[in-house]
Amino acid sequence: MPALSTGAGNEPGLYELLAGLPSQLQPHVQSPEDRSFLNNMFGEKSLHSLVKIHEKLQCYEDSSPSPVLQTAETLALDLAEELQNKSLTGDIKELIRLLSKPHIKSLLSVHDTVAQKSYDPELPPLPDDLDDEEDSVKIIRLVKNKEPLGATIKKDEHTGAIIVARIMRGGAADRSGLIHVGDELREVNGIPVDGKKPEEIILILSQSQGAITFKIVPGIKDEPPIKDPKMFVRALFDYDPVEDKAIPCKEAGMSFQRGDILQVMCQDDATWWQARHHSDTNPRAGLIPSKQFQERRLALRRPATLPPPQKISSRRSLGLRRSFRLSRRDKKTNKSMYECKKSDQYDTADVPTYEEVASSRRQHGARHRLVVIVGPTGVGLNELKRKLLISDPQHFGVTVPHTTRPKRNQETDGVEYHFFSKHLFETDIHNNKFIEYGEYKGNYYGTSLDSVRSVLSKNKVCLLDVQPHTVKHLRTAEFKPFVVFVKPPPIDRLRETRKNAKVISGRDDKTSTKAFTEEDFQEMISSAQVMENQYGHLFEKVIVNGDLSAASSELKLALKKVETEAHWVPVSWTHS
Repeated sequence: MPALSTGAGNEPGLYELLAGLPSQLQPHVQSPEDRSFLNNMFGEKSLHSLVKIHEKLQCYEDSSPSPVLQTAETLALDLAEELQNKSLTGDIKELIRLLSKPHIKSLLSVHDTVAQKSYDPELPPLPDDLDDEEDSVKIIRLVKNKEPLGATIKKDEHTGAIIVARIMRGGAADRSGLIHVGDELREVNGIPVDGKKPEEIILILSQSQGAITFKIVPGIKDEPPIKDPKMFVRALFDYDPVEDKAIPCKEAGMSFQRGDILQVMCQDDATWWQARHHSDTNPRAGLIPSKQFQERRLALRRPATLPPPQKISSRRSLGLRRSFRLSRRDKKTNKSMYECKKSDQYDTADVPTYEEVASSRRQHGARHRLVVIVGPTGVGLNELKRKLLISDPQHFGVTVPHTTRPKRNQETDGVEYHFFSKHLFETDIHNNKFIEYGEYKGNYYGTSLDSVRSVLSKNKVCLLDVQPHTVKHLRTAEFKPFVVFVKPPPIDRLRETRKNAKVISGRDDKTSTKAFTEEDFQEMISSAQVMENQYGHLFEKVIVNGDLSAASSELKLALKKVETEAHWVPVSWTHS
């Protein structure tokens, strides 16, 4: 590659430096393809030309040249007119032709503009008969692409004027900075909007392509500076603006599903917030119902739409409480069951809308999050817990239940059970020290908060299965529970996987077992649906247990991510 030095004195020019780069990079390039690419790139003629132009301009910049005159365009016109009167030789004809070219004329016009430093647009003079009381009007032109303009309008009830109701954060109108809330819309593409309904104007906008011109009377409201919104929420319900009759503009609405993380961009409107999906690269916000508005709506319609409180059958109640037996060493005690006093019905008092969250990662050495597993009887909660315990007994642990029944000869206090007196047990019930408790044959059984703390204090992951209505009482900054819902597979898969499994047949004879019946399968699926409908907003992970090994691996992987990756948790948990 030829090297030409255009620098001043002994200093190498940029052109010379670029010419020498391939040889200097040679020791660092191993691949022949890379060497060929570098040689071709630095040998490109267009690159040579650009470098030469750059160095020439650099020389002029260093000398700070100033224009010789400010009327080059006028001079060229005069010259062309004078040459017309001369004898037209070949050179004169070529010069006249060049001076008449549009590109040369534009170049000379730009030269004069720069020389005169006249960059402001020339505005027409104000008319002499201007009414001092007339509203100032501004003309705005926006280029419309496939996305909406990002503004909603409404009709003023008193004046009938069309007013900009809101500007969607991140939309085209917001990015332009030219349209503001409170501005009055007078015309759209030359069409007056007087007497038109907002729906008619939206139709005009939807049919417009390319640039859209607005005639607007600016509002007098001073808008505060926009702060970068940092509020994130987890949606606790599904939402589709198309099905919402109350939303002011369905096109401006944003759909989401339960569990989605949303960034709330604006809460100026008490009824409709502006938000965007956290994972969405599109900065434009959409309308969603505010927390207060959605709570009000759900509270009004809840009695009519929600199923009545579900009475838990004896078998379901008993089966859900098998967690008290998991840590016992004597398999014969597995037949012991009782009814839970606090599980007669599902809680329907909560109105789930949004939960403010923050991203959080477990710090090294910090306590593990409590792992809460819920699901219907027979779905395999205890089997999943056993597989985790067997896989790593030093890492996973379970609680030791409490009871008031007498200790048997082969039992050790604190191993199979914590043995309490009835008076002390009832005192702890009164002081809300139990997560759940129940009574069987005159004896109390229960799981205490202290038993959970005991497992966590050993730097173990505490595995706890409870009834779903209990979960909300455990959702505190102390325990930071990771809630896993285990649901049954479709009924055909249930029949296949449970064909050899046994279920305790009844409370009268605790030693007898029987095979799962069709009624058991239907009850398991029905119970899972009720749990998911009423408490699904509390579940962070849902596992379908159609295959125990696969479900166990999925659960173990999920718990590994809880320990190593950032998760969205209630913002109150991050303040502790």
